[in-house]
Amino acid sequence: MSKTFSGKELVRALRRLGFIIDHQRGSHIFMHNLERNISVTIPNHKEIKKGTLHNIQKKVNLTLENLKEII
Repeated sequence: MSKTFSGKELVRALRRLGFIIDHQRGSHIFMHNLERNISVTIPNHKEIKKGTLHNIQKKVNLTLENLKEII
């Protein structure tokens, strides 16, 4: 029961968690949370690969269920 997420959906979810868009280089969006001092790179693709999504979740300390609720 895995759901795929797009880069746009991930950016929207992370903005709700307090991340801001720092800059963009090509198809990659660099986001930063000033409170927690965490930087994340989001590929702006139609579908984020499973391993990339897992690494983003691990860095942000977010479960798949929490991500689905936010989106």
